[in-house]
Amino acid sequence: MNIAVFASGRGTNFSAIARAVKKGKIPGNLALLVCDNPSAPVILKARRANVKVALVKRKDFATRKDFEERIIQHLKDEAIDLIVLAGFMRLLSADFVLKYKGKILNIHPALLPSFKGTEGIKDAFEYGVKITGVTVHFVDDQMDHGPIILQEPVKIKEDDTLETLEARIHRVEHKLYPVAIRLYIEGRIRLEGRRVKIVND
Repeated sequence: MNIAVFASGRGTNFSAIARAVKKGKIPGNLALLVCDNPSAPVILKARRANVKVALVKRKDFATRKDFEERIIQHLKDEAIDLIVLAGFMRLLSADFVLKYKGKILNIHPALLPSFKGTEGIKDAFEYGVKITGVTVHFVDDQMDHGPIILQEPVKIKEDDTLETLEARIHRVEHKLYPVAIRLYIEGRIRLEGRRVKIVND
């Protein structure tokens, strides 16, 4: 199964996925990085991992539809079976999501449906909850909303700073995302309406 990772920034989840593929923990081929930011560190990480890079900048296209059509062409060229969002800082259109329905995963640094949006860690920390965590979910046409595949809680300690909490959240992300991708590739994820059932071997 051919995997495309969409990322716009540092690429720490990209690196975790690449390591898992290399070690055989993900039984698939990391075929493509789709990136919209030419200065993103993830591009160098992809090249070091010998993963093909598709740099698609929104400003190069008159419309969002044209921008996404170029991405779709890259996905077709590499025969992509699964899209993995890993810090891609653009919302995909409803048309794009529908085209790849059930084939797009996302990771969010909070226990959805709580603390949606781009500042999930900070929002949970500042709100004062005692437990936050990480969610892997299918993508639908709403932000941070699709059916939940896996979640793992992270306790917020009394002496935590935002930075120490972020570090622990990211460690959980790097462990949980490869597990969810493996389950998907092995055909062990079943969608039953909005609920996800994990099928045993």
